[in-house]
Amino acid sequence: MQSQPAARTLRSEVALLPYPDRVTGDLVRWARETPDTIFLAQRDGDGAGWETIGYAAMLERVRRIAGALLAAGGSPERPLAIVAENGIDHAAVALAAMHVGIPVSPISTGYAREDADPARAAALFAVLQPFAAVVPDAAHVKRIAAAVPGLMIVPNLLALDGDPAAADHAHDAVGPDTIAKILFTSGSTGTPKGVITTNRMLCANQTMLEEVWPDAIRAPVLLDWAPWSHTAAGNKNFGLVLRNGGTMYVDAGKPAPGAFDATLRNLREIAPTFYFNVPRGWTLLLEALEHDEALARRFFSRVRILLNAGASIPETLRGRLAVLAQRYAGREIPVVSAWGATETAPMATAVWGERPASHETIGTPVPGVEIKLAPVEDRFELRVRGPSVTPGYWRDDAATREAFDDEGFFKSGDAGALLDSADPSRGIVFGGRLSENFKLSSGTWVNAGLLRLDVLETGQGTIDEIVFAGADRDELTALVFAARALTGDPTAPERVRAVLAAHNARNPASSTRVARAVIATDAPDAARGEITDKGSLNQRRVLANRAAEVARLYAASPDAAVIVP
Repeated sequence: MQSQPAARTLRSEVALLPYPDRVTGDLVRWARETPDTIFLAQRDGDGAGWETIGYAAMLERVRRIAGALLAAGGSPERPLAIVAENGIDHAAVALAAMHVGIPVSPISTGYAREDADPARAAALFAVLQPFAAVVPDAAHVKRIAAAVPGLMIVPNLLALDGDPAAADHAHDAVGPDTIAKILFTSGSTGTPKGVITTNRMLCANQTMLEEVWPDAIRAPVLLDWAPWSHTAAGNKNFGLVLRNGGTMYVDAGKPAPGAFDATLRNLREIAPTFYFNVPRGWTLLLEALEHDEALARRFFSRVRILLNAGASIPETLRGRLAVLAQRYAGREIPVVSAWGATETAPMATAVWGERPASHETIGTPVPGVEIKLAPVEDRFELRVRGPSVTPGYWRDDAATREAFDDEGFFKSGDAGALLDSADPSRGIVFGGRLSENFKLSSGTWVNAGLLRLDVLETGQGTIDEIVFAGADRDELTALVFAARALTGDPTAPERVRAVLAAHNARNPASSTRVARAVIATDAPDAARGEITDKGSLNQRRVLANRAAEVARLYAASPDAAVIVP
């Protein structure tokens, strides 16, 4: 019997520098040093221009709102919920709560959609137990009120006007271990849990960012769409701007067909210095940049770094970005990956340093963070320890105990492995969610995350996304989302077949060879939960929603639309 491999712990040789005690200390600093610098901007009422607020004006507003929140009953034990899209008002009330030690919980507006299950919102609020919720959208107010009877709802921020002196006094008591936020996990793999996020976690993570990419984050200008209810945008991106005295333009676009038009319009006006997106967003942006010279010149005019979240992007996509950067900026612009989780504030690894890890990877541990590669059956789980890691889950001691191993490492549920076991500096290869991987009937594991990346790399221009099926089946199959450009194209099936045949030729093992595939009849649907708020694909939801298409893949006599590579 083969012995299980030993765990391995990685850490950076660069020490973590001292970090501030309080998140809103940065707001106080910039209000004093650069009071008129634009902190946040959003489209104005008619969409023709931008509504803005500077650092000094934001601090004044934060102090008055904070006083009102204290008077209304907010406390370290009674958090504040926010059900709202990104914007100046959302930021003001969130910063106000954190300024005085009231935990704030930005909640996805998906819980208040017309088609949302009210029981999900009720369960989340039952865990959170907030003293109030800020809900500016009238339709959302109606649905949240119905789902959570008796909840105090504040629909209008103009009603929040309290004593700034009381806010200043409470602010003095806020420290590194004061809870700043409670961010709920997506719930894609179970019941959402409230991740306790302290001032220490947020402040330490921003200092890690400063050490990892010091040149890229100076006075940053960001145009960002990702929801503040998620850690990448609400913690990393928003915090990056606040820590470094930069400016954030709120982007109402989304990485989805049609909705991405708003992002392109904004990018024609705003040239970012730091740009973040998910793989789906990068694909849509590249299509536009390659066909719109004016847009490309604007986009590359001052951008310093391009960041992809969660997993490495296909090398062909990275290569296309590099070609555009040279053409329109005349220089190389780093296209880097990073990895983390809500529980790690979020960044735990990145491609960085004088000898950066391979771009095929999610990089190496950032300063102050330890990564353990812990064996789980025949794979490794990424586990994290450091000052940016959560102390646990809000009002859920059992989940907190389950989340950590006996050495205090947070168990992320993500798989990973060293690109080169003899040289850890080359980085960690992301292996997707352990829960998304599965076994064939033979007992062979399918690593869905790595397999997806390989097929997408092979199928650039043909396949936008792919979801694998085959748990407890004899063969691996796939549901393919063809590129938008192939919609209605009669050659699409043959092109997909050619891509999968090329993949199979390089990967003939049963755990990597796609035996059959079918092209999905329509694009992933956010309203049905197939696309998360973060823009990533929820593979489990896709398979559940499209069970009939999956069944076609395993029919004894497959129909003519089933592709056999």
